[in-house]
Amino acid sequence: MLVFFIPDLLIHCIQMSPTGMVGFELVSLNNAVLNKVSSLPELNGILQNLNQKEKYMEESVLIGCTENHVPQFALDLGRIEKVKAESVLKGTFVDLRKAFFLLDGKDAPLLSQAQGLLRWHSTHLYCSRTGHPTQKNVSGSKRVCSTEEIIYYPQVSPVIIVLVSDGARCLLARQESFPPGMYSALAGFCDIGETVEESMHREVAEEVGLEVSSFEYSASQHWPFPNSSLMIACHALVQPGRNKIDLNISELEDARWFDAEVLTEALKRKRMSTMKEMGDVPFRIPPPWAVAHQLIKEWTQRQQPC
Repeated sequence: MLVFFIPDLLIHCIQMSPTGMVGFELVSLNNAVLNKVSSLPELNGILQNLNQKEKYMEESVLIGCTENHVPQFALDLGRIEKVKAESVLKGTFVDLRKAFFLLDGKDAPLLSQAQGLLRWHSTHLYCSRTGHPTQKNVSGSKRVCSTEEIIYYPQVSPVIIVLVSDGARCLLARQESFPPGMYSALAGFCDIGETVEESMHREVAEEVGLEVSSFEYSASQHWPFPNSSLMIACHALVQPGRNKIDLNISELEDARWFDAEVLTEALKRKRMSTMKEMGDVPFRIPPPWAVAHQLIKEWTQRQQPC
């Protein structure tokens, strides 16, 4: 994916295909994420070096505007030869999920929105009713089947993400797909017909065998994995005497209780570190821009003495 800004013409050097690949210089991420392009001819030159015509820009999608009212667009480079793209843009393709945790709070939402919208367009090229091709509108906010005037809009899947507490500790878990040592809040998709409350109760019971006694809403966030999801973040409470974890090994690799002291230290760290009870396995929590991090931070702050 190529994200560019007009009229300032900044090139965001993150390249990605809808299949989940993203590329950038990991060794100099802070300096390589944004490269300035001084003119439209320079932008066209990049496309020419990728063997693409200027018309290729028409496939871009609008993903927002900066605070200075500069429109931002994303362009899929998935069809570009990988070696060629890496050479021209001086980047290296890596797995999107792994790279996502290295981005900062400014770049991550931009990438998340762009990836989600580009993925949606790549999977809705044809009308599900007529089988005819669909056409993207100028901004990329919808696709239209011209034969029947059927309009398709991008959709997101609701996902509940919940930080469970027994009053003195909070529960974090990890899936096999997580980066090494990464623990986060419980999360799962809302089923059709369920309310958020019902989804939260079911998910906690299914994954760790606990019964939620009360909960409260915290925040929400768009999340690109596995497809576009709307993360609905909540805090949940279980009774102290009913806090024995019954791990669902088909869903989770591990789950455990953490006290405020351990998590307070984890919030301060900029790099991975280890915990004695985990041996040599690095322990870390999601990055600051992730809503799971916000849940953990809110919980630890509540544990501080007044």
